Amino acid sequence: MLAIAFAGCIRDSWPVLVLTPASLRLHWASMIQQWLNIPSNDILVVLSQSSGSNKGGFTIVPTNAKGTIHLDGVFNIISYDVISKLQHSLIMASKLKASTMCVTLLKKNAQAKRTRASIPVLQKAQYVILLSGTPALSRPIELFKQLEALYPDVYKNVHEYGNRYCKDGIFGIYKGASKHDELHNLIKATVMIHRLKKDVLSELPVKRRQQVKFATPIMLDVMFPKRGVVSFDISGCIVAQEAPIGIYTDSAEAKIPAVLDYLRTVVEAVCKFLIFAHHQHMIASIHQYLQKKKVACIRIDGGTPASSRHALVTDFQEKDDIKAAVLSIKAGGVSLTLTAASTVIFAELSWTPGDIIQAEDHAHRIGQPY
Repeated sequence: MLAIAFAGCIRDSWPVLVLTPASLRLHWASMIQQWLNIPSNDILVVLSQSSGSNKGGFTIVPTNAKGTIHLDGVFNIISYDVISKLQHSLIMASKLKASTMCVTLLKKNAQAKRTRASIPVLQKAQYVILLSGTPALSRPIELFKQLEALYPDVYKNVHEYGNRYCKDGIFGIYKGASKHDELHNLIKATVMIHRLKKDVLSELPVKRRQQVKFATPIMLDVMFPKRGVVSFDISGCIVAQEAPIGIYTDSAEAKIPAVLDYLRTVVEAVCKFLIFAHHQHMIASIHQYLQKKKVACIRIDGGTPASSRHALVTDFQEKDDIKAAVLSIKAGGVSLTLTAASTVIFAELSWTPGDIIQAEDHAHRIGQPY
């Protein structure tokens, strides 16, 4: 909403480029058309041929179109996946003056082709907005590419930035955090508009969290023999880093019967809910259980085509008979609005607390009744 409202205030600087996860391209198009009230055919969306229906009547350009793809819409919406293919051939030579971007792309892998390709595109624009509820999930180094894109005169040397703000890590260079207050004040003074949910959505209900504890013989058999593996000194954790990953995987397998037993009580409550997991065997077991119980549900994980996700989310939001959404913490944890549910269950947790907060906020955002 903030980005669309801002775009509405700079009409003299249109056309606009929107970079977004593939699953959100049509959602962006719908929101732009709804809130700015511009003709649907002025909104150009670059899609693959298998990207489903175009009920909104937007101008669709297939990614495999022969010849050069011309971004000649008023709003031009593309996914991260095509940015590296299109950069030099058309985007840099286009008349696009404003860019909006969901910043997941820039967080983790600074050396990825699409990350490196996006920086010059953003720096070329007269106006740039990067959107994120959590711009850094775990470390200050995740902010650098975003800052470089917005203010390259200040944030231009990753080593200078890393040595000052990313010290004291034990998992590799620039994996730590230092001078937190200084970095926060610097970012606020240069590039960041910080909107807190408690300030802008004060009408949202307060989150209530509950731990559901269980211990089964199967789980104990799996976990306790492994306890000795994790009792290593922290200085040796790089060598032994595979041990916690193995326990994480084993714990998922061990928890499946208890998770399914708990789901029985949730299903009986006949309310809409989201359930998140990480491992595929956990996700598959939950999905199969719901199907066996004839509970209508959607499933979004790494194997769900990006072109199908918008339709799945719409079905969950609009169809009363669909009671559950089975979601991967990573694939289903970003930029989805699932406010038809007010109950969120985590069958597993993530290594990164920010992933959990992002995931539960799919239901705790604007549109959630109170």
